[in-house]
Amino acid sequence: MKKILVIHGPNLNLLGEREPSVYGKVTLENINKKMKIRAKSKNVKLEIIQSNHEGEIVDIIGKAHNNFNVIIINPAAYTHTSVAIRDAISASGIATIEVHLSNIYSREDFRHTSLIAPVSKGQISGFGEYSYILALEAALKLLD
Repeated sequence: MKKILVIHGPNLNLLGEREPSVYGKVTLENINKKMKIRAKSKNVKLEIIQSNHEGEIVDIIGKAHNNFNVIIINPAAYTHTSVAIRDAISASGIATIEVHLSNIYSREDFRHTSLIAPVSKGQISGFGEYSYILALEAALKLLD
């Protein structure tokens, strides 16, 4: 069975409460539920984690080698700061899709640079919860 690792970065556990004007009112639980339903319909297993800790995310990516076919990651604030996550993705050799709820290019200037994009197959941002669904569809296409 094909397997996709979904990694939600820092503060995404606060979705639905945190800045709803930017991130919407949907909860992480709802996003995960929709993704699981779609993956199951395609006979693909999802493993989903959320962490506020950079080192933990690096460890998870490091252990993903030979266990997952694709990674979907929303590195959140680490998008712009984490060379460690970038290097872990690069070292893993696993096709990775970067995802963001908001359009990072329409926000503050410091959010316009992604350290993750250069080591990802692609990036999806700005579609709220549907960014994750679009990322999952892209991941499914990569599995074909």
